[in-house]
Amino acid sequence: MTDLHSVLNQYWGYDSFRPFQEEAIRTVLNGMDTLVLLPTGGGKSVCFQVPVMVSDGICIVVTPLIALMKDQVEQLKKRGIPAASIHSGMSKNEIDFTLDNCIHGNTKFLYVSPERLRTEIMIERVKKMKICLLAVDEAHCISAWGYDFRPSYLLIADFRKLISGVPVMALTATATEEVRADILNKLQMRHARVFKQSFARANLSYSAFLEESKERKLFQILKNVAGSAIVYVKTRKQTKELADWLNRQGISAYGYHAGLPLRERSDRQSAWIKNRVRTVVATNAFGMGIDKPDVRAVIHFDLPDNLEAYYQEAGRAGRDEKKAYAVALFNKIDLEELSAGINRKYPSAEILKRVYQALANYYKIPTGGGEFAGFSFDIQEFTGTFGLPVNETHYALKLLEEEGFIQLSENFNDLSKIHFLIDNRQLYDFQIRYQELDSFIKTMLRLYGGELFTEYVRISESELAQIYFAPETEIIRKLKFLQERDIIDYEPRRDKPQLTFLTPRYEAALLPLNVFEIEKKRNRDLKKAYAVVRYASHTKICRTLLLLEYFNEFDAQECGVCDICIQNRKNEPTNEAGLEQALIRFLNQNGPIGPRDLLKAFERISENSFTHTIKQLIEDEIVQYDSLGKLALTNKTQP
Repeated sequence: MTDLHSVLNQYWGYDSFRPFQEEAIRTVLNGMDTLVLLPTGGGKSVCFQVPVMVSDGICIVVTPLIALMKDQVEQLKKRGIPAASIHSGMSKNEIDFTLDNCIHGNTKFLYVSPERLRTEIMIERVKKMKICLLAVDEAHCISAWGYDFRPSYLLIADFRKLISGVPVMALTATATEEVRADILNKLQMRHARVFKQSFARANLSYSAFLEESKERKLFQILKNVAGSAIVYVKTRKQTKELADWLNRQGISAYGYHAGLPLRERSDRQSAWIKNRVRTVVATNAFGMGIDKPDVRAVIHFDLPDNLEAYYQEAGRAGRDEKKAYAVALFNKIDLEELSAGINRKYPSAEILKRVYQALANYYKIPTGGGEFAGFSFDIQEFTGTFGLPVNETHYALKLLEEEGFIQLSENFNDLSKIHFLIDNRQLYDFQIRYQELDSFIKTMLRLYGGELFTEYVRISESELAQIYFAPETEIIRKLKFLQERDIIDYEPRRDKPQLTFLTPRYEAALLPLNVFEIEKKRNRDLKKAYAVVRYASHTKICRTLLLLEYFNEFDAQECGVCDICIQNRKNEPTNEAGLEQALIRFLNQNGPIGPRDLLKAFERISENSFTHTIKQLIEDEIVQYDSLGKLALTNKTQP
């Protein structure tokens, strides 16, 4: 077997593993199921990627987010590791080609969304693959107690029967005791080893501030804490408004959300990663899968719905293990809005059925048909067509997604893709027959390389137009011409969100909604929201201890660096005699000093203790005010 440390260094550039990584890797290499619980930024991916690189065969990685899936595939490719993904944005031809490469090619990682596991093509092709590991990322999604429950994750247990003998590694950054038990049970992980690192982050200072003007406090924090920052807000509109406000205050900022054009999103993310812009104001998906270790502050301008999400998002600060700050800002209305917002997320069964029926009518899906059919989706157009309220429809769609009936992907504006369907020799013959296309084909090959023959490659029609010196319309016409003659498979970009039906269409009246479970989930979400309120509004217990207690860690020490620990230290009763001697020594060494400046020199002492001690020293004629109003030692205490 190849040495683990050599592989780690060759592909990831590290000389040693972090705590628990190597133990987890060796466990799964010994064929045992493994549950890995590591904090955000703790290096979960390495735990399943390294053992695959020292094994024969392919790893199937189940993950819920298309954006995260694509990001991980791109990261692996940059390291020279062959990887691919299957998701709802792909054509049947592209899926077919990708799965064939997993059987006959050298692909080491195949990323799939969980609902893909039940498709006939996946089941048949998996039987022909040599699989060495099944990795289940974001494994908390399998638990109804998790903060992002996905019913489709329950398919994994059935899928395991197809690959009996293949070990499973489940990974998550946030899991309470109930969630951990659920993961082991629902994934049928027998005699699994569990590796859990403490959720404490020694370098991360947590704070929560009740503020009338959150903007003013945000500005103060960014002025006092140098370096890169993320500011999380709840709505797309806020990303622009708050970023514009920060720019007017002289703090460089970009707004970021999934609705921005792909090029704009990419440019803004790149500018932030390369520190050309200091701050990103974003909705909560931002930062997932992004490797930027030097984030100095993560500020929640709006409170999240649960502490799992807060911990993950706040954990994007200080991954370089240097001092960083996680700050939550709130006002009294925010605390009240948390529970009201949860209730809005659970529209009635009648609304769910009405929206489902409208979707079926909108796309003309017959009863029993439409499984895995994907469509462009415009919520404004959809709600306008059927006279549905936009907000209520939005939450109904999210709930239908959670129930496993549909999938919504906001990962639109993806680039177009092409793949040559013929080999080099056949393409050469075609170029001889169609001389007018010869230079165009050569331009594509020069720009995108030989990968066009081995996989689907993202292209930009506008970039091609600039290099080929032709209008974009002509480029598209040539691509379609090549497609019509089965020279290429051309997938034009989609410019709207995508909606996919995950099941055959039901009669709306018979839609099998689990009303009882939905109500249980609403109550669980309310309970989680109350935990956020408790965390934010608490004034006595260390913030880190509050978070660790939520994740069932009860043996930790106070962090000493959160806002509560700092305040508690200031309020601690001071050894009066010790403080008197310290003040006398300071005045003896530094001479007369103003009261405020002296207090600053003893900043860890509470103002009450300082004032009381100075008053006592004056009464004892040890200290006096001089003619300039400064504190000085009296003559009888001078050396």
